[in-house]
Amino acid sequence: MTSLANAGVPAGATGRTPEEAYVRFRSALVEARLLVETGVDGLYVRSGAFEDVVAGIDRRVSAAATEASGRYYFPLVVPRRLLEQTGYLASFPNLTGTVVSFEAGPAAHPAFVEAVEAGREWADRLQVTDLALCSAGCHPLYPSLTGRLESELQVEAFGQIFRHEPSIDPARMQAFRQHEVVYVGTADGALAHRDRWVGRAGELLGSLGLVVEPVVANDPFFGRAGGLLAASQRDEGLKIELTATVASAERPTAIASANCHRDHFGEAFSIALTDGTPAHSACVGFGVERIALALLSAHGLDTARWPADVREQLGL
Repeated sequence: MTSLANAGVPAGATGRTPEEAYVRFRSALVEARLLVETGVDGLYVRSGAFEDVVAGIDRRVSAAATEASGRYYFPLVVPRRLLEQTGYLASFPNLTGTVVSFEAGPAAHPAFVEAVEAGREWADRLQVTDLALCSAGCHPLYPSLTGRLESELQVEAFGQIFRHEPSIDPARMQAFRQHEVVYVGTADGALAHRDRWVGRAGELLGSLGLVVEPVVANDPFFGRAGGLLAASQRDEGLKIELTATVASAERPTAIASANCHRDHFGEAFSIALTDGTPAHSACVGFGVERIALALLSAHGLDTARWPADVREQLGL
């Protein structure tokens, strides 16, 4: 089997910085035609072989989500107001993306075309629409739950995500997908869901031959106030990431995370329990592209030569 080490791409090799490891891993993936570069860091075309692995990961997660009562597939775009309602816009303005379009009317069209054809700036002639790019897999679910829940709820959420975070690290994509298992219900139920899935996700990833480590983590909140939010999130242990070596052993990558939101979304979207109190929520999120990259790092770039049990689990 060809691993990254004997393919000339040692992950975290002595004397190599994480940045050098990112570039070497990305170059190996591109040379193997698993990813195709677009000229923008963090944005790739994915090959059929890569997508076959992603599809297998999705199936494994769904098989483990035994308590989920339904599946929801969310598009890349959401109502722009959702960014405000969830609090994402205030916490991560640097990661958000909105949809702009030409709405100036026919009279302004000739000047717009002239600017485009002359190679001048044209983006400032576009107007912001009422759409934004989805920023988290579970966010579009909550508006549909407004009102009183008859009982606790567990569902799968498949989301297409954008985060404005260009990087040479192939695992830090700007356009990617999340497969989440979301719980909405009581405070105790949310904590139990988070803790149960830390173990369940670790077992699932371990069965695929990945060595993962759970670590208490925080989201990258923006600005000075964001530092306080991040410290509070860490101190209260609300977010736990499962990390693995992808390109750099020195800087492991989070490939899944389990988060307890408390009653944040219950308050924001008026989701109440039968007694009228705000519902609590929690989710586990699998970064399917990151898991696929971790598998390619662990087992080699030729999926046909992966261990038989891993290929069988993924349906390859």
